[in-house]
Amino acid sequence: MTTPKSFPQMVAEALQHIPEVAPAALKTRLDGGEQIVVIDVREPDEFAKGKIPGAFTIPRGVLEMQVDGRLPRESTVVLYCGAGARSALACASLAEMGYDKVENLAGGWHGWVEARLPVEQP
Repeated sequence: MTTPKSFPQMVAEALQHIPEVAPAALKTRLDGGEQIVVIDVREPDEFAKGKIPGAFTIPRGVLEMQVDGRLPRESTVVLYCGAGARSALACASLAEMGYDKVENLAGGWHGWVEARLPVEQP
């Protein structure tokens, strides 16, 4: 029988296997023309307040269904949520689906905004 895990334990385990990228580093890579699919996994009421320019908005609850067969598995993907926990779990899920270039945005949306990086309205 498997020992139950708490949400923080699940996030910590995911982050052991998924690289994180700092907001400024992601901005530099995007500005440099690197082909990165950025996905906002927050809920609709959250991403209605703004998003990272060019990010796709796919709520966490439907992510796997929406990307399966539509997003090439060789894509470099960066996921973010409000603070980085939900997106860490989403990264782990995509990794299980065969996406091996998945990264979590450190600090999530809040980290991006606190770094005073550009945002756009959806």
